[in-house]
Amino acid sequence: MKNFTFWIKEKLWVTPAVYSIFAVALSIIFFYIDLYLIESLSEYIPSILLTNVDLAKTIMGNLSGALLTMTTFTFSTILVVLTMYSSQFSPRTLKNFVHDRLTWRVLGVFLGGFIYNTLSLLFMRAHLYSHDVISTFIGIVIAFFCLATFAYFIHHISTTVQVGKLVIDLIGDTERVIKKFEGLWEKSSDEGTIWRPDGIKRSFAAGKAGFIGYIYFEELLEYAEKNNMEVEVLVSIGDYIHETKSIVNVYMADSEEFPINEYFIIGEERTSEQDVEFALQKLVEISLRAISPGINDPNTANDIVIRLGNLLGKIGSLKTDEVVLTDKKGNGRILYPYPKFREILYKVYYQFSYYGKDDISVLGALTDSLIITSETVPEKHKNDLWDIQLYILEGVAAKDLKSMDRIFLQKKIDILAERVNKRAVNLLDINGN
Repeated sequence: MKNFTFWIKEKLWVTPAVYSIFAVALSIIFFYIDLYLIESLSEYIPSILLTNVDLAKTIMGNLSGALLTMTTFTFSTILVVLTMYSSQFSPRTLKNFVHDRLTWRVLGVFLGGFIYNTLSLLFMRAHLYSHDVISTFIGIVIAFFCLATFAYFIHHISTTVQVGKLVIDLIGDTERVIKKFEGLWEKSSDEGTIWRPDGIKRSFAAGKAGFIGYIYFEELLEYAEKNNMEVEVLVSIGDYIHETKSIVNVYMADSEEFPINEYFIIGEERTSEQDVEFALQKLVEISLRAISPGINDPNTANDIVIRLGNLLGKIGSLKTDEVVLTDKKGNGRILYPYPKFREILYKVYYQFSYYGKDDISVLGALTDSLIITSETVPEKHKNDLWDIQLYILEGVAAKDLKSMDRIFLQKKIDILAERVNKRAVNLLDINGN
């Protein structure tokens, strides 16, 4: 059931299909209302809402053509936006637009309107009715609703293609992932718990290749407690695995089977449902694309880099490295290898250290982001921040910087050194520059 729910969320056709089925049902319902009820209720219905069969055919035929045209235009607009996302932002951000529920609801509304009017037109037979019908009025109401939806869709698209809106959405996705882990760690983990598995050790493989997309930690914890077992997770969310790779070691009293596919979702692509590194990667790619010579928009890149510092500060406040999840009695049941904070820092900054080393504004923004991170992370992570700063500066040719650029960057480095309790370094002393 869990796999089916996750599968449904990933399928784009589900929403338009639901709207289409609803439109079919609505057209059948009003067909029978027109056939059996309208004549007896006509004295209670304003005559302006009723039409004869010939007029109904004309109106519904025109509405069907108009709604099909709007559907085609909407679909073309979606394809244009997809192309823009891929070329200007990042191929990884396509999924954010593709899985935008509003986009597919709009398409579903148009399809539903077209299907309703087309089927109602098919049902409209002169020999069946000796009286006026109300199906046409319902079709007109649906057409007006489609028109209002189309206007809102244009507004939505015009804001969606703005990089600022996309960045805010991606930051929101990342913060949701962080909060998921924060809530889970606070409720189920204890740093003082020692991992001491007991029982027969068995390794289990998923049996298929793909990316670890989601782990149902809470359900897995309940299962482990119920069956008195310990589960050692060997992979992290976002890892790519092959068919025969063991992803868990299970310690239990006997050699019973373990329903691994009930608690681990493996897909063909990475998702940001629980993958905080992938969520950060999207933001990094947009930044790198912005400082590329083809786009040359360093201010956008700098804005994202600053925001990354805030996100990294929140990640640094989580329990990283190996995390032990405990049951209600405090017994360690699950060992999960959460990525180390140092590794996350490196994966965020290592491409910036190469592609942004010649732009003083980017270098300054990188140091600013580390300063922001240092204000919220625990003391144990501050050494990592300083090491990343020195790593970034290794690629900078300080002697080639202009005098004011050196002063600008040196001030920021000095501020970071003070925040992380380190001795400041001179730019010209790094790597013998």
